[in-house]
Parts: sequence; structure tokens; C-alpha cells
Amino acid sequence: MTLVFLVLGVTIGLFVWGRISSDLVAIGSLLALFLLGLVDVREALAGFSNSTVILVGALFIVGEGLTRTGVTAWAGDQLISATRGSALRLLVVLMAGTAILSAFVSNTGTVATLMPAVVIAAWGVRSVPSAFLIPLAFAANAGGVLTLTGTPPNLVVAESLESHGYRPFEYFEYAYIGLPLLVTAIVYMVVIGQRLLPKRVGREAPKPLSGMLEELASSYQLEDGGWRLHVQAGSPLIDSTLREAGLAVRHGITVIRTGRLEGGESVPIPSSDYRVHEDDVLTVTASSEAVHRAEVELRLGVLPPDAAARSAAELISRELGVAEVVPTPRSRYLGEAIPADHIGDRFGVVLLGARRGGEPLGEDAVVQFGDSFLVKGTWEAIGRLEDEREDLLVVGRPEELASQVTSLSGRSAAAIAILAAMVVGMVSGVVPVSIAAMLAATAMIVTGCLDTRQAYSAVSWSTVMLIAGMLPMATALEASGGAERVADILVATLGGLGPVAVLAGVFFVTTTLSQVMSNTATAVLMSPIVLTAAEGLGVSPHPLMMTIAVAASTAFLTPIGTTTNLMVLGPGEYRFGDYAKVGAPLVAIFLALCTLLIPRIWSF
Repeated sequence: MTLVFLVLGVTIGLFVWGRISSDLVAIGSLLALFLLGLVDVREALAGFSNSTVILVGALFIVGEGLTRTGVTAWAGDQLISATRGSALRLLVVLMAGTAILSAFVSNTGTVATLMPAVVIAAWGVRSVPSAFLIPLAFAANAGGVLTLTGTPPNLVVAESLESHGYRPFEYFEYAYIGLPLLVTAIVYMVVIGQRLLPKRVGREAPKPLSGMLEELASSYQLEDGGWRLHVQAGSPLIDSTLREAGLAVRHGITVIRTGRLEGGESVPIPSSDYRVHEDDVLTVTASSEAVHRAEVELRLGVLPPDAAARSAAELISRELGVAEVVPTPRSRYLGEAIPADHIGDRFGVVLLGARRGGEPLGEDAVVQFGDSFLVKGTWEAIGRLEDEREDLLVVGRPEELASQVTSLSGRSAAAIAILAAMVVGMVSGVVPVSIAAMLAATAMIVTGCLDTRQAYSAVSWSTVMLIAGMLPMATALEASGGAERVADILVATLGGLGPVAVLAGVFFVTTTLSQVMSNTATAVLMSPIVLTAAEGLGVSPHPLMMTIAVAASTAFLTPIGTTTNLMVLGPGEYRFGDYAKVGAPLVAIFLALCTLLIPRIWSF
């Protein structure tokens, strides 16, 4: 028992210190327990096959599918547009909407999706981002208490109950206490919290996505893009491939989409081997002079412009995106003509434009170090381009722009249907919760909501490793009698005052730990202690276990308590003490409500 507490103390100390990543600390704790003979090999590795670990990983993929298909961005856009220029309405709608999203999508994913829109909306209501970003993070944390899958501590608590022979909490059972707490949090922010939030201006208002794309289009002189050219009978392009036609080199025309005059399948980013047919419709980017020359020389008819295609915002969509690339110092393309066809064949993208020193380059220019190119392709193709390191480097992270596209598609509907089916499966109990999540994650990939590469990238492996690494500590605490010892102290100290006093003590200890270490790790550590304490008191463990789930999500006092708090630290220009100033009263209110409501919802 002494050795277990020694390892636990070092583990908590390293969590608080923060210089070593939490997942590495958890794995180190696992190895220490094994090397000291406190757990055997099976117990040490049991966390990696635990259903909670599998469930958390699958939920990351489901959440990413919703993001990739524009569902979360669309929902966020609807929330922001509903504010109608009112700062107070923005605060209320933002917190309520964020909480609902975070009940089904990871807290981190929710904040990452909404934060850019919130920053822009804050300037739009003549306020500053610091007045809204802490409420955004707090609402995401509070919203996690609405459902079983809202946050990992809920899953840990439910799994602990089931593994000890008790009834686990149902999917929406958390909302019995989560909803009153959420309403209270919103009222608190409106009445008190907004007065405590700092109003700092550290940067200029950012440009919206449309403004960024318009600037990009202007830099590469794409304002004349979106021409639709009809291949008429007798055109010399008929039966030739796009490579053979040499439209880019000879005529200054880049084909970005092909279709048919009478309808049919439209092909975005056609390959250079695409063979042109009579009555094809080629959507191109080109200057008006180039189009008019081609109209005469190539017997092409100019169709009415597609307004959407001419818009700068059309540069990206759920399926297609753009990226700026630059050649490396030892690129094979240096000294060569601009490699439009070669890049297209190799990566499946088309070259929209090239620049040198702020000026556009013609198609016959020779590539020099420092040149930049704008390419367009599917997000999968751009991902392949990002993997290229020898010859070309992608500037920034263009795929993140996709999360800001608010238009919905057929895949968006599929993602929503998959989420609904997963929730129904979990609520009805037709399949185990972890299996329902795995089915949903698989369906997201099969239906094309995201590909396998994106799915693996979506999983927060640090969270998965953290849970898997900390579960053996819970086993060691129980096996060594450590959990029983701590539970006895808790019962001896507060048990004489009644189970409600013990509940308050559990809340206080849990929320204190969650301020400085992962809420998931906190739930893993507290679960065996609280289960033992409930048995010692001879009461139902459900009120105390629900208290763990709630208190683990009340990391409102520090920016390091949760990833969501940390994410808004920089954009909000916050200081460490701002969190405690705003969050301390809210934690106290949550404690009072939990001691009042939880025993009435789940009797001892």
C-alpha cells in the first residue's frame, strides 16, 4: 500500500508540474506499478483492452466525421447568426449551443470548431473575444455532463459501476443534474460572470473566411475565374487529352472542372489524361483576354457564368480545397518550367496560379526558390501534397479551412444519421455502448465522411494512452487496500455528518484534483475510493459516483485543468488568475446545487 501511494504521489506531482506530457506520465505510472510488483502483466495491460478506451477512440472519429462534413461548422454558424448583433444574446446562445454540441462531440472538437466563429462574432457585436471565450470553454465542460459520451469521466464512472456489479448510468441520465447546472451556468455568466471577465484587446479583428479567400484570389489574380466554356462541334480540343491540348501553357487557361452541356456527372479536378468530348463544359480560371482568344481559336462557346464558381469562397468546399506550396531549396522543379501537368499527375491537383515577389508568373516562367504556387484539389490530394517533403512544402495547414465551411452536403446528412443511429443504439441497449460507437466510427469511414488517414489523425492518442495508463492505478489501489484506507478516512471524517457531507467532500476533492490534472485521470483515481466509501457507509454508490462525473468537469479555476481552457488562453488574451476570478463562484454554486439536487435524484 505504501508503494502504491508513493507511485500515486509521484504521478500526481508530475501531473501538476506539467513539464512532462500527461500520457507519458500515465504510462510511466503503469510501468512503475509493474516493475514494483504491484500489478501483473495482465493487469498492467488491461487498460488497452478496456471498453472505455475503445469507446473514447471511436467517439473521436465520430466527432471528426461531423466536423469534416460541415455539421459542427454549420451548427456553429446558425448559433452565431441567431444573435442578431446583441452581445447578451450572443453569450446566451453561444453557451447553450456549445453545451448541446459538446454533449455529442468532444469538448475539444466543439471549442476548436466554434472558436474562430466566436472571435469574429465578438467583434461583430462591438465587443472583444475575451468576453466570450471563457464562457465558450466553460459551456463545453458543462455540456459534457449532459450525456454518457459527453466527456471521458462520464464513461469512466459508468464503466466502474458496471465492473463492480452496479447498474451503470443510462445515456441521458447525466442530464438530470447536467441540465440544471448548465442553466445555472448561463444565468451566472449573464448576471455575474460577464462583469468579471476581462475586456482585453490584443489584436485586430480577424478577417472572416470569405475575406481570406478573396485576398488569396486577388493575390493570384483569380478574380476572372469561374468561366464556363462549351466545347462546340469542330473544336480542335475534341478527342484530345487536357495534356495534349496544353491549355495552361498555350492559352493561359486552367481547367478546374468538367461536365456535360445536357447534364450528367461533373468531374472536379480532372486529370491531364481526361479526353475532351463535344458538348463538354469546362469550368476554367483565366483572364477575360485569354478566354476571348480561346473562344475564337478553339471554337469554344462562353456560357453564362456560374455565380458560385466565380465567387472566391468557391475556392474551398467540403470536397475541394486550395493550398499554397513553395519549392524546397533542393527541389527538382528549380530551374524548370512551372510544372502544372507534373504536379497534377503526381498529386491529383491543378495549378491555379504562381507568384514571385508579390507579382504573378506566366506559364512559361522558370521556377526559382521563393516562388509560391496556388493549387486546388480534393482534401485527400492536398493531404498527399502535405506528405511531400523533398520538393514542395505546403504553407500553413490549409485543411483546417475546411472546418469553417458551413455548407451542408449529402455526406453531412449521412453523418447526422450515423450520429442519431449511434445515440439510439446506446440508449436502447440493442448493442453495447462501445460497439455502437465502433459501428458509428466505421460507418463514418465507409460512407466517405472521412478517410482512414483522417480517422487515425482524429483520435487524441494522448487521451487514449492516458486512460489506458491510469486504469492499472485504480486496480493497484483496490488490490493493495489503498482505496479502502482512503475511503475509511473519508467516512471517518465526514461519515458522522451523513452521506450528504461525504458527497460534498467527494465533490471538493474531485474538483480540486481536476484543476491541476486531467479530469479523466481524476475520475479513474476517485472511482474505486468512492465505491469503497459507499460500501462502508452502506449506501447506494450512484449519488457519489454522479458527483465524481460532475466535479471532474468543473475545472474552472485554472487554464491547465482541461484542454478547452488552455485552447482559449491565447486567443482571449487571458491571464492565469482570470480563470479563478470567474470560475471560483461558479464552482461554489455547482457544489451547493450538487449537494441539494443529487441526493433527491439518486437516493442514498
